Amino acid sequence: MRPFLRRSRALLLAATLAAAAGCADVDGLQDDGDLGTAHAPRTLWKDIRPDPPPPGQQSGAATAVPGLAKVPGLSMQGVNAVDVVRADITAANTADAGTGRLVDPRAIQRIALCTQAVDGGPDCPVRPAVLADVTGNGRPELITALDIDGRLSELRVYTVQDDGTIARILSRRGVLEGVEVAAEHLAVREPTSNPKKVSISDYVWDPDAGIMNLSQLTLDECPNQGDTSPCPAPNQGTGTGTG
Repeated sequence: MRPFLRRSRALLLAATLAAAAGCADVDGLQDDGDLGTAHAPRTLWKDIRPDPPPPGQQSGAATAVPGLAKVPGLSMQGVNAVDVVRADITAANTADAGTGRLVDPRAIQRIALCTQAVDGGPDCPVRPAVLADVTGNGRPELITALDIDGRLSELRVYTVQDDGTIARILSRRGVLEGVEVAAEHLAVREPTSNPKKVSISDYVWDPDAGIMNLSQLTLDECPNQGDTSPCPAPNQGTGTGTG
């Protein structure tokens, strides 16, 4: 038999043995074993769909806050955050008839604790306002929250439109373990069912929709793994406080 035929048959035999034994690596032949069976996801309740939201309750549009005077100079500086939240909560509660779709039904009782003082008084559950430009138009927006109880809050972001009207561009109910603002981003940190993980919802300004839209949802390690205390944000956002 010719030498090159013997070499060809030897190479073919080696390839056949390798295929039968499994994958080969630098240490020789290796059997990866049973890799299991891939299963397609099961769709649960595929015939059940939620009803569409009623008119006026669709998301994806800025909502002008009724009952507020137009802002002179288009600046949030000097705007009373308590007045804005009170007008917004009252209108939302009327619109959803206390169903909780737009605002927690307890919010009306909570906002009633605020007095006419600039900061709402000692018992006012409206958080100190922060001014930060999240729309990129050079005019800072007003960021605040109404604390419903010791855990749940209603986060709100307001902007001044070109005609001086104050409009809500973000409404979010949740457990606010951390809120960070940077450039045109607003990140909300919330707990999960896993005490070692915290979820981060990143909202960014959408100029076409005129609101802040959810851009990314991620999970992060909680610094207090195994601890019962809240999982704080590693870097707290900064801004200019106002009453």
